[in-house]
Amino acid sequence: MLSIYILTHNEEIDIAACIESALLSDDVVVVDSLSTDRTIEIAEQYRANQFPVRVVQHRFESHGRQRTWMLENIPPKHEWVYILEADERMTPALFRECLQAIESGDCVGYYVAERVMFMGQWIRRSTQYPRYQLRLLKHGRVWFSDYGHTEREECEGKTGFLKETYPHYTCSKGLSRWIEKHNRYSTDEALETLHQLQSGTVNWRNLFFGATEVDRRRALKDLSLRIPFRPFVRFIYMYFFLGGWLDGRAGFTWCVLQAFYEYLILLKAWELQQFPTESPALHKEHGATHSY
Repeated sequence: MLSIYILTHNEEIDIAACIESALLSDDVVVVDSLSTDRTIEIAEQYRANQFPVRVVQHRFESHGRQRTWMLENIPPKHEWVYILEADERMTPALFRECLQAIESGDCVGYYVAERVMFMGQWIRRSTQYPRYQLRLLKHGRVWFSDYGHTEREECEGKTGFLKETYPHYTCSKGLSRWIEKHNRYSTDEALETLHQLQSGTVNWRNLFFGATEVDRRRALKDLSLRIPFRPFVRFIYMYFFLGGWLDGRAGFTWCVLQAFYEYLILLKAWELQQFPTESPALHKEHGATHSY
């Protein structure tokens, strides 16, 4: 068996469905970043009705720190844990494969590919499927650090890949919420962009000969930061080369939103360079925090 952590902040729309999918496990832990909506109330109802659900709150600092705090301070019932976001779902097929992977004992962590669900359908092509995230891990052997607006894993041992996927309802709260959220994310990405351009390099070996999709994708991202007209190039790449046009209206909308996101990152990176003492990103770098 394995424990399932669910990370939340103001997830009243998604939390019930997420918990329902996670109840394949006998240990579900909701780790909330001080929500101000009904997230905690809904989660507590499951605990009150004798479902195996625990609810813990902790002030959000960053994605990497939240995950590491969770792993260090909330003991799971089982040696293996799976990390879910509230807008994602566990599936019976994925759960069974997780149990099989645990029994093999070969790795300390496993990557799982997401299926991005947007405007009522799976956006397979323009999302660069399969895009893997490390979700199943052995407690005490995997930690997380910050990278841009998200996190990167640090594994003390071998990792592997699962065949089953998980659905990610990336816009379940509406386009306005998506835009507001990615406006915040773009601040972190701008900081990471400047850092990478100033001190980082492109790993050309991983770009062409990386052992895994994760290695190749990370090298490609480092390269993309150096490409002129990046928002436009990203739209052309996603819509035409990856085949986003085959995903219909939803694919076109997704590609436009991703190009818009890239433009926000560039604008905030420019703001950092031109007005460093006034930039919101600089204030965040010096200790201000935000939530999901």
